[in-house]
Amino acid sequence: MFSKSKITDPIDPKDTPTGSERPSAPATPSPVSSPAPAQQKPKPAPSVLSSDLTVTGNLVTAGDIQVEGTIDGDIRAHLLTVGETATIKGEVVADDVVVNGRVVGRVRGLKVRLTSSARVEGDIIHKTIAIESGAHFEGSVARNDDPLNGDARPRPKPSEG
Repeated sequence: MFSKSKITDPIDPKDTPTGSERPSAPATPSPVSSPAPAQQKPKPAPSVLSSDLTVTGNLVTAGDIQVEGTIDGDIRAHLLTVGETATIKGEVVADDVVVNGRVVGRVRGLKVRLTSSARVEGDIIHKTIAIESGAHFEGSVARNDDPLNGDARPRPKPSEG
C-alpha cells in the first residue's frame, strides 16, 4: 500500500529517464541576469529611545537611532531622528539628521533636515540642508563636502595677493 520514497535514495544513472521519457516538470531555471546575491543580513530596526528615558553619556552606532527622550551627551549614528518630544544637549554627527525636537549643540551631517517643529541652538555643518518654515534656529550654517570629519569647520579662503 505504501512505498518507500525515492527522494532520499541515491541517484542511479540507469533509473534516470532519457529523451522522451523525461517528465514534463520544469527544469531548474538557469541564472539569466546575475546570480543570487550572497545571503545578506537584514537591516536592523532603528534603536528607539522613548520619551520617558534620560541618558547621560555618549551614544555611538553604525545603525539608526530615533530619540524621543532626553540625551545629555554626543550622538554618532548613520540616521538620527530627533523626535518632537526629544532634547539633545551635545554634538550630533550622522549621515542623515532629521530634527523634529530640540538640539542644543553642533549638528554635523551629510543631509540635515529641520522640520517645522525643530528647535536648534548651535552650529550646523552639512553637505545638504533643508529648513522648513517654522523651524527655530540660532547659530551658524556652513556647507562642507566632508561634514562628518572631526574638524569640519570651513577652511578660510587663501588671500589673493
